Amino acid sequence: MPVFAYSGRTRGGQLITGEMEAPSREAVVATLRKQQILATSIRPGAKKIEIKLPGFGGKASDKEIAVFTRQFATMIDAGLPLVQCLEILASQQDNRFLRKTLHEIRADVEGGSTFAAALKKHPKVFNELYSNMVEAGEAGGILDTILNRLAAYIEKAMALKKKIKSAMIYPSTIITVALVVVIFLLVFVIPTFKSMFEGFGATLPLPTRIVLELSRLVRKYVLLGVVASVGAIVALRYYYKTTNGKKVIDSLLLRAPVFGVLIRKIAVAKFTRTLGTLVASGVAILDGLEITARTAGNKVVEEAVMQTRVSIAEGKTIAEPLKASGVFPPMVVQMIAVGEQTGALDAMLSKIADFYDEEVDTAVANLTSLLEPMLMVFLGVVIGGVVIAMYLPIFKLVTVVGR
Repeated sequence: MPVFAYSGRTRGGQLITGEMEAPSREAVVATLRKQQILATSIRPGAKKIEIKLPGFGGKASDKEIAVFTRQFATMIDAGLPLVQCLEILASQQDNRFLRKTLHEIRADVEGGSTFAAALKKHPKVFNELYSNMVEAGEAGGILDTILNRLAAYIEKAMALKKKIKSAMIYPSTIITVALVVVIFLLVFVIPTFKSMFEGFGATLPLPTRIVLELSRLVRKYVLLGVVASVGAIVALRYYYKTTNGKKVIDSLLLRAPVFGVLIRKIAVAKFTRTLGTLVASGVAILDGLEITARTAGNKVVEEAVMQTRVSIAEGKTIAEPLKASGVFPPMVVQMIAVGEQTGALDAMLSKIADFYDEEVDTAVANLTSLLEPMLMVFLGVVIGGVVIAMYLPIFKLVTVVGR
């Protein structure tokens, strides 16, 4: 769609300039007239060349969506028209994909579509949870309140992701560095010692022979090992994309030692935060459970939530099927049951989410403090073991010469 640069004046005489994507000059004039702006100049804007590479672009980050939502809520609360809010926020976006998406949403709203319906056309940017909450906000006349809740939800979800990454980065970095160092020693350093040891004419110590043989195998099969590792990772990812594979792997992750407890707490925090936000926003409980299940991120949790939805449709409570699933801790089930009985389910879910956010913080801190000494010992044993194995023959030779 062509871009037009325009200038015009408001009813108060203020000069307005900007750019707009539109099919024609007439469409720009019509849009400006709806915004009560008298166009004084319209000319073709500079054509923007967008280069799309596979895996790059076509995406908006959670932070960008959170900032947009927070700003949008403030502008709606200040009484600005919806279309004008979208136009202003679109012009402020550095992300071209998000800017283009907001322009398209604005055009749909101008054409008579509801804001929620326009959002649903862009599921890659605004997911089902977002559009359904906006729909509830429009229906109830509390769009600014809903947008503030959405912004808070996205920000807390981002904080939870950050905690998960912080828990995984340290051990994965240490293990990767250790692996790279050991492979470097086996491929480039150990062969030098081997040529030196061949002139000893004596039987080498067992640890030295083991390391030398390991070095030979690594140098001979290093490329095959890399290809096999990449192939295994790709195969695992494809298997995880299948329904059965996702269920098997997610079930194993929930039962994994140390990490399983953390994953379960994260799942509970995400479930309660999402469902609590939806229920508080006026989304029907059955729709809320379906959306929560789809955004759970864990197949076992998803199936438990969907079973809960079926049970509620049959007239049962939420707590009963959650307890039967065995996924959720007893305390969570009991608090949800109390929330149902008192009619304050959304508030209770929010309290559970806050509690488990703190639990995730504690679990991450405990995990980090537990892994630090274990990883240090691992590094010492692996790298130190290789070095000592290489120096054993030299120590033995020094002892023999000294005699």
